[in-house]
Amino acid sequence: MKIALPVLLILALAMCIFNLTQVDWATPFEGKSGIALIGTMASASAFLLISILMLSKKIASKIKK
Repeated sequence: MKIALPVLLILALAMCIFNLTQVDWATPFEGKSGIALIGTMASASAFLLISILMLSKKIASKIKK
């Protein structure tokens, strides 16, 4: 679990950056740009959730001591 969470965090960040490069900013809600925006939001949400999980594990380990 110590290795899995940072790897997932990096993958979520990479997916977010990749999807941002796929957006056509002239028409961001049409065609593939809409799908890229959805992917960006999903990967940003995953990044946030994994960050919260890592923070809660650090807090739990400090309370345990």
